[in-house]
Amino acid sequence: MPLHAAGIASLLKIYCNSESSTMHADHSPEEIIESILPCSRYVQRLLESEPELLIELGQNVKQPFLREEMHAFLNANADVANDEAGLNRILRSLRKRVMLRLVVRDLGRLADLGEIMMSMTDLAETAIGFALERHHAWLTDSGRYGQPRSADNGASQRMLVIAMGKLGGGELNVSSDVDLIFIYPQDGETNGARSISNHDYFARLGRRLIASLNDMTPDGYVFRVDMRLRPYGESGPLAMSFAMLEEYFVTQGREWERYAWIKSRVIAGPCAEGSRLMERITQPFVFRKYLDFGAYESMRDLHSQIRQEVSRREMHANIKLGPGGIREIEFIAQVFQLIRGGRDADLRARPTLIVLGCLREKRQLSDKAAAELSDAYCFLRNLEHRLQYLDDQQTQTLPESLADQALIATTMGFPDYDGFLRELDSHRRNVTHHFEQIFAAPRESQKLDTLAWLWQEPINEGVGAEAATAQLVTMGFRSPETILKQLQGFRTSIRYRQLPKTSKNRVDALVPALIEVAAKFPAADITLERLLSLLESISRRAAYLALLREYPQALDRVAKLVSASRWASEYLSLHPILLDELLNPADLQGTPDWSGSGARLTGQLNDIGGFGREDIEQQMDVLRHFHHAEVFRLLARDVEGLLPLETLSDHLSDLADLILDTVLRLAWSGLRRRHRDAPAFGIIGYGKLGGKELGYASDLDIIFLYDDTHPDAPEIYARLCQRVNSWLTSYTSAGLLYETDLRLRPNGGSGLLVSSTEAFDQYQRNQAWVWEHQALTRARFVAGNAHVKEAFECTRKAVLCQRRDLAGLACEVLRMRQKMLDAHPNSTGLFDIKHDRGGIIDVEFVVQYLVLGYACEYPELTNNIGNIGLLKLAGELGLIRAETADRALRAYREFRRVQHRLRLNGDSGLRGISSAGNESQQFARVELDCLRDNVEAVLRLWEEVFGTQCLS
Repeated sequence: MPLHAAGIASLLKIYCNSESSTMHADHSPEEIIESILPCSRYVQRLLESEPELLIELGQNVKQPFLREEMHAFLNANADVANDEAGLNRILRSLRKRVMLRLVVRDLGRLADLGEIMMSMTDLAETAIGFALERHHAWLTDSGRYGQPRSADNGASQRMLVIAMGKLGGGELNVSSDVDLIFIYPQDGETNGARSISNHDYFARLGRRLIASLNDMTPDGYVFRVDMRLRPYGESGPLAMSFAMLEEYFVTQGREWERYAWIKSRVIAGPCAEGSRLMERITQPFVFRKYLDFGAYESMRDLHSQIRQEVSRREMHANIKLGPGGIREIEFIAQVFQLIRGGRDADLRARPTLIVLGCLREKRQLSDKAAAELSDAYCFLRNLEHRLQYLDDQQTQTLPESLADQALIATTMGFPDYDGFLRELDSHRRNVTHHFEQIFAAPRESQKLDTLAWLWQEPINEGVGAEAATAQLVTMGFRSPETILKQLQGFRTSIRYRQLPKTSKNRVDALVPALIEVAAKFPAADITLERLLSLLESISRRAAYLALLREYPQALDRVAKLVSASRWASEYLSLHPILLDELLNPADLQGTPDWSGSGARLTGQLNDIGGFGREDIEQQMDVLRHFHHAEVFRLLARDVEGLLPLETLSDHLSDLADLILDTVLRLAWSGLRRRHRDAPAFGIIGYGKLGGKELGYASDLDIIFLYDDTHPDAPEIYARLCQRVNSWLTSYTSAGLLYETDLRLRPNGGSGLLVSSTEAFDQYQRNQAWVWEHQALTRARFVAGNAHVKEAFECTRKAVLCQRRDLAGLACEVLRMRQKMLDAHPNSTGLFDIKHDRGGIIDVEFVVQYLVLGYACEYPELTNNIGNIGLLKLAGELGLIRAETADRALRAYREFRRVQHRLRLNGDSGLRGISSAGNESQQFARVELDCLRDNVEAVLRLWEEVFGTQCLS
């Protein structure tokens, strides 16, 4: 077809005089086709050899080439595809039509990058699926091999075609090869006249499929096929069973293959069933359950190998493999996927642009980085297509020909090649900058070399010991001998000696860094002791060692946290996955959004899916990781002094409410026997949960109620209670959610696990002890059915507002207080903040007495506003003097603050950790002098309320 001289001028006008990048639908098909012809020798040759395609192109160029149209074309020509030659001819005919329209639509600005990639992906999937069906039908003819059958049960077998690379990611380029892998379910034999093994059958089917796509015929080819990504590479079998693939991943899968399999996707065969089976096999190999920060090092090594090959072959003009190219953008996306994809299903997305957007939303990439990488990716992919449009060659190398350079500049929208290069270089510099920021090897402080010998050399006595001691003293350590002993003890321990070489190297590099960072804090000795303890506890977890090596700034934050709190140090040792929370300090500063957090938790749980045993264990782990992360965020703000204690307790209580609500839904969904969609059931919180005064390691005092007349309700809800309690208290690999105490239910430990709202009402009105009504003053509905909530609140208010004999009530309260005092003797000479007279329990008992004694006249006392709020209200109502109330509430606040700080820095109270403190720390006991005024304020309150009635 002759070229018109005006063509290039028309194209320049379209590209270079446009004020925006809007599509040029106002140009006629003839104008658009004519204008793009100079820019694609492939299109020129194709239209010259088959001029009849021009008419069809002109009729359809304004419409995308959709998958449905591809199927329609193949089906309309199905009679042609009645043998291999006919099949090959019709597939190639389809490719020509798709390519023609894509080139014209792209260069004519009628299509964006997304359409081009999706249309090419659709073409590949359609062609592969159609060819696979034809070849399978021919080979399974009963006169030939017949149907492949499973050896186990005789079930029919079909081959799955797995797409890798850009086809797997749904982002295929216009002249790309397709990376494929062939998988079949089970071994066995075919049942035809010439029976062969399934393995042999599927290998034959694979070879025929490859030939239909890859062979060059007079009509060209469909796609070049690359099978080198299959297990064992070119030396491996062409097709393998699920069992063979799974065994390969477990025994021989290499690190680089994890990157390749990120984009794996079933594109032909029984796709729905096959996809589920493939995910079960591939996801454990690709995505680790823990945060895999070792991916940085392995990705860095792989990139280094590519850079060396690029340099050796002088491929710097290659926009895919060269510096700042497409591959580096893909590496950035993939490293975050490998690190976090095991815990965050959103990051298992395949398309690169979607992953970059997800990383921005999750604040793993800044807005600027994500935008620059996305812009560069689109620019480079568009450029890649324009390079390939020239001759339909799989190339990513910039042209050397001046004529081709001019064409590329024009199709990219630039008046000259120099202007195009400036824009290209800008994008590549941005990519290189972000790549090097993310993958840069950790920088070592100059001090670390001088500190390494303290760890690596055996220092026992003599000059070496004196030098080591002097160095540590100079750095600010007070007990250098103790530190040297700890270092040598760790280095000679069995745990260290048994570490793999890579982990040992990381520990060797980390210990000097720990010494250096600990010296920055006033309590340097304690800080280093806690850091070494943390390092020892995580030393067998290579991912966490890698995290601390890759993110030196995280080490500074760890040191700050453990220096401020022994409890925080032990919490990190127990849940080292929380180290990840320190990578982005901004995440630790914001106020919790429990609604948003709940939605995020629900999404994570939904990603797991069903309710099999394995799925339930995964959901339990998700709950625990979520809970631990939220607690840790609060802890980080707490040790910074950014959270008042009352606010902290509110947040911890809100978190517990959210967990209980979620657990209730999960437990109900997992019941085999259910008589309604949602349970008429509620969870009631008592004690610290009810009063919204939870601490970090508080148990949950809860009871269960239901409001349901179904005859099986008592049995069904009893099972539900057991499941709820199991979800909360079971230990998994991720630890524990909460310890629970269910003894406050009606009739205590001997009572039913769950009560109807009616039975609860009758018990509270007619049988409950005074101490149970005291407990009811701090009870609140925390999760479940609205009708149960309404019934509980009605009962609670009615019971608390009963008129009582004040003298008799006082006697009962005093009797219970004496029992508690007797149960916690204190012979230490220190003041027990909680249990001793004038402490926390005295305040709580006074408040409970005031509520029970006067709520009949002042119903507002039943409001769940906490002890401080109730003391203030009692003062305003004249039940106690306002001054007394004010002094007592300030004392109560101070007691809780001191108790909280003691627990942060003394005994951990963590399950599974032995007490780190002495008895005074365990019971929050201090010298009386520092709290004497507060104690006197509480005793004055007690005397004002109870008069001269004393306790022994």
